[in-house]
Amino acid sequence: MLEKSYEPGAVENRVYADWLKADAFAAGAGAAPGAETFTIVIPPPNVTGSLHIGHALNNTIQDILVRFNRMLKKDVLWQPGTDHAGIATQMIVERQLMERQQPGRREMGREKFVERVWEWKSESGGTIMNQLKRLGASADFSRERFTMGENGAPDDQMVRAVTKVFVELHSRGLIYRAKRLVNWHPGLETAISDLEVENIEIKGHMWHLRYPLADGVTYQFPTVDEEGNVTGHETRDYIIVATTRPETMLGDSGIAVHPEDERYAALVGKFVDLPLVGRRIPIVADEYADPELGTGAVKITPAHDFNDFEVGVRNDLEQINVFTTAGNIIDAEFVPEKYRGLERFAARKAIVDDLSALAEDNETRGLDHIEAKKIMVPHDEKTKLVVIEPFLTDQWWVKADVLAKPALAAVREGRTKFVPQQYENTYFAWLENIKPWCISRQLWWGHQIPAWYGPDQEAFVASSAEEAQALADAHYGKPVELRRDEDVLDTWFSSALWPFSTLGWPDDTAELRRYYPTDVLVTGFDIIFFWVARMMMMGLEFLDEEPFHTVYMHALVRDEKGQKMSKTKGNVIDPLALIDQYGADATRFTLAAMAAQGRDLKLSMSRVEGYRNFVTKIWNAARFLEMNECRRVEGYDPRANKLPLNRWIVGATARGAAAVTQGIVDYKFNEAANAAYDFVWGTFCDWYVEFAKPVFMGEDEAAKAETRATAAWALDQILTILHPFMPFVTEELWAETGKFGAPRESMLILTQWPDLAGLEDAEADADLTWLIDVITNVRSVRSEMNVPASAKLPLVVVGANETTLRRLVAGTSLITRLARLEEITPKSDVPGESAQFVVGEATWALPLAEFIDIPTEKARLSKEVTKLDGEVAQIDKKLGNEQFVAKAPEEVIEEQKARREAAIERRHHIAEALKRLS
Repeated sequence: MLEKSYEPGAVENRVYADWLKADAFAAGAGAAPGAETFTIVIPPPNVTGSLHIGHALNNTIQDILVRFNRMLKKDVLWQPGTDHAGIATQMIVERQLMERQQPGRREMGREKFVERVWEWKSESGGTIMNQLKRLGASADFSRERFTMGENGAPDDQMVRAVTKVFVELHSRGLIYRAKRLVNWHPGLETAISDLEVENIEIKGHMWHLRYPLADGVTYQFPTVDEEGNVTGHETRDYIIVATTRPETMLGDSGIAVHPEDERYAALVGKFVDLPLVGRRIPIVADEYADPELGTGAVKITPAHDFNDFEVGVRNDLEQINVFTTAGNIIDAEFVPEKYRGLERFAARKAIVDDLSALAEDNETRGLDHIEAKKIMVPHDEKTKLVVIEPFLTDQWWVKADVLAKPALAAVREGRTKFVPQQYENTYFAWLENIKPWCISRQLWWGHQIPAWYGPDQEAFVASSAEEAQALADAHYGKPVELRRDEDVLDTWFSSALWPFSTLGWPDDTAELRRYYPTDVLVTGFDIIFFWVARMMMMGLEFLDEEPFHTVYMHALVRDEKGQKMSKTKGNVIDPLALIDQYGADATRFTLAAMAAQGRDLKLSMSRVEGYRNFVTKIWNAARFLEMNECRRVEGYDPRANKLPLNRWIVGATARGAAAVTQGIVDYKFNEAANAAYDFVWGTFCDWYVEFAKPVFMGEDEAAKAETRATAAWALDQILTILHPFMPFVTEELWAETGKFGAPRESMLILTQWPDLAGLEDAEADADLTWLIDVITNVRSVRSEMNVPASAKLPLVVVGANETTLRRLVAGTSLITRLARLEEITPKSDVPGESAQFVVGEATWALPLAEFIDIPTEKARLSKEVTKLDGEVAQIDKKLGNEQFVAKAPEEVIEEQKARREAAIERRHHIAEALKRLS
């Protein structure tokens, strides 16, 4: 006997353990002989991570696809694993050492520190995988992989894969070492990726500086009035530039003006004397300088600004670095002594003070004025505290533009498609404008770069120290001592190999031959470039085939007001807390039901609570069927049903299953979930179960037996189509209902997905749809007219044909019971003071005079229509106000639109009710 209520906490761990015990997640579990494969690789979460709501959405979608395809009897592999997360992991361990007052990384030395990180990984690194299990993820955890391999040793397969790719790309001329600008983290003293940088708006300043022209040069600069009209010219022997980072002026190597800016045309090719430093730097013409921005003249610091670097390359300007790796001013002869060793922001203050003093002594040089301004400043994405510096340094680079060409062609030619398709544009925009990829990091945790340096810094790239030594000895003609590159590879380098390295590459494994290429990649839009594009590049470069045929991009999960979740706002929703409170099934179903393509999810607790009630509804329906002895019958044939009620529910089940199937196949998970919800709750529970009650209580044993068998069959189909969304409650009910009646052949997770084509019955469907329409219309009238719940109304039908009369004879008892009617009477005329509706060819009337005050009810409804008209007009006025639309947050605009839509819908219903009374 089923428990009175479903308790997720008591069921989920036990059911999950049963799946693991049955090896239900193993690659190929339950597959038909000779089945086609279906493979998904998990986007490897950081080993440092814990489950957040984005992970929950991503993995729910993956699990829906995996469970669905497994039930289609395909050979399914969901490949799990984690990423070593270079910077994040190293930071955690270094912080741990500091908190425990233990020797730091540099005191420990590289070998001991890396050992310590491996210890941390073995103790704490499995957190997120265990949390995914709580969500119900059915990945093949026996195959769990880690981007650093088992122990990071050179002979580890994952390490060999990374090394092989690096060495081969280098040999093909696609990896090289060069001095270029990178995003530099002065705290960690390493290059970081663009994804690890967050631009934050702050209240800053724009310092306008006067640089004196060299060699006694002067020019005529236009003077303008308040309206921007030129009123004359003044002779100047200086040029004004503006900067938000005055400390970088120590590294200025040029001034740029636009080639068509007449104000400065005479100065191109001339020089200025750099204040405080005294270095002569040229004035160059470059289109980067915007005549409309600031003074139209910009200082160029190629070593400390990405745009300036490009200007410097075009104009052959010197690249002068003024910072140490820790962000202090370097100790160099060209730097005035007083600034050497100063922290960068202390140097900024000192330089501004000195420029201000300089201007007091000589109006042609130094500080002109300071402008308060909001500016975007790059920060460390993790802490939001450390300001990131563009920094000129020797790094290893990949010629990403070469690798991008086949990856672009793969999408353009349709071999890989994006869902929604709009994300192709993002992909194209990135790859068409791709820059060299910096792959080296100044860390110790990660794949160490397989390069060794000779005494003159010649680099030897090889798969092992022995190979590198042989190359070096041949190069120098004698044995030499080599030093290995201390840097490690960008985390994205190893994760770019994930679709094939996890299958055993570079070895020619059976898994690689069987499961590559994979089928679908489920990921967030924010890593299209960082991960998706790079997997495409590497898969095509090393296996000559795209790593997946479909990339499904899910949107962001926001709070119920549409705001992005953040700790500072205090609106972060913890999926584990949702699972604790509502269960994994309700949590998963909520995420799926809201996962509309290309639209962010607005997650509210009321939605999760509503789907928790849906779980309860399913459980209660199963209990009701159990109490009425609805058991699975061996050899039951849904086509043999005689009762219209049962022929109808069989067809409705077929339609429901088809809609769910189509939704999943089309990656429209919200449509699939809502189709399941509408059928299970709206059709099966609300109507079929109610219609079946009189049969169960009747004396027709044949009708009882057929209805019991049909109900049990329909419940089986419901559990099957709901399983990908709600795996725990469905598996539990499958097991419990399988204890009676025909035996189960397998657990639900490994059963066959239903194919119910051809089971629809048009006549039964028409009869029962008619019945539902009549009852629904009576209920609507009662609700809209405020008819007391206890009142039993008469119902008059006018103009009924033979089909309607036949249906009425068969359905009168159900209509009177479920619509709370006294009687149903066919008549030739509609009685006065009645509320009317039309179903089919007939007009139906409910005489209401003795149950409600009709004039008062008309007045109430008219007043409600007027009120709703006013509400819509007020919202239209707001939305028609350009200033309101421009300034209001997006979530406020969306809320107004939703209110308008709800008011219009409500008005329609009230107007219909008023029309009925008229």
